[in-house]
Amino acid sequence: MNAFVNVGAASFTTTGRNVGGRQQDLCAGRPARAAPRAAPVMMANMQEIRNRIESVKNTQKITEAMKLVAAAKVRRAQDAVLRSRPFSESLQKVLGGLLKRLKKEKIYDVPLLQEREVKKVLLCVITGDRGLCGSYNSYMLKKTEQRCAELKAEGIDVCLFCIGGKGYQYFKRRDYEIIKDIRCGQAPTNEDAISISEILLSSYLSGDVDRVELMYTKFVSLIASTPSVRTIVPLSPSGLETEGDEIFQLTTKDGKFVVEKETVPVAKAEEFPADMIFEQDPGQILSALLPLYLNGQLLRTLQESIASELASRMSAMSSASDNAKGLKKDLTLEYNRARQAAITQELMEIISGASAL
Repeated sequence: MNAFVNVGAASFTTTGRNVGGRQQDLCAGRPARAAPRAAPVMMANMQEIRNRIESVKNTQKITEAMKLVAAAKVRRAQDAVLRSRPFSESLQKVLGGLLKRLKKEKIYDVPLLQEREVKKVLLCVITGDRGLCGSYNSYMLKKTEQRCAELKAEGIDVCLFCIGGKGYQYFKRRDYEIIKDIRCGQAPTNEDAISISEILLSSYLSGDVDRVELMYTKFVSLIASTPSVRTIVPLSPSGLETEGDEIFQLTTKDGKFVVEKETVPVAKAEEFPADMIFEQDPGQILSALLPLYLNGQLLRTLQESIASELASRMSAMSSASDNAKGLKKDLTLEYNRARQAAITQELMEIISGASAL
């Protein structure tokens, strides 16, 4: 005679006869044993969930720390921009005054201001050295490929100057001519800008390229940035006179990071007296000042691109932290359900065993 008692996930099987109100095994003469429990398997699942919760907690700590580090670097970058403002404004005033003087005399015999037929263009591409910064690098790489396709469609040759490891690693695996690649880190200095401008100017003045375009990321806000293209050589006299500036400052408001934008008006041109005598020809002075102006523009562009990268990393790490919080909450709920199911199963086994006696 076979008797089966099914309670929940537990199953008890006895074979034999009832002796004194107790079901016994005919072979061994002892009470029937329960089938192997599923509790060890459930406990293993609970341990796995606990391990995942701890892993998510550690990941959340890392992403929050990376967000704070990026915020600190953004503030250092904006301090560097503010320190360089007085020199940039003074240089802008002097250049504006010289251009006015040269316009009256109709002298533009300056190599950096002369345009020529474009047969080859050098694209100076600014990307990051590391990832974990959202779509910052991918947007710039796509913009560069699009610009290269446009120039090649017009029959213009293209070569690349990569600033940042991500851009160099991407384009070296594809059919692109790379003349140089450098790393400037996340704190660009004036020396970095000078070394870059020397390479660009030597390529242009030697006739290897006919135009130099800068591919950089324009900072808009903490959650938005725009890949942009800008011609830096040859320089445009009208662009030198009318170019303004914007200053972004990262601050905190109600416990959250916010960006305050300030539009800086165009620096007024220096008024030179009509009878002012220059020891050197004004064209020579302008030729000496234009590389300084180019260095300043490159440094500002590098700082703006780095600020965009850090802001994108802040946004990505903030989203990762929020996702970690949500995942931790879901895993905790799943763990509590599994724990409650294990407790319920053990109680049912105890009750079923007591009922079988």
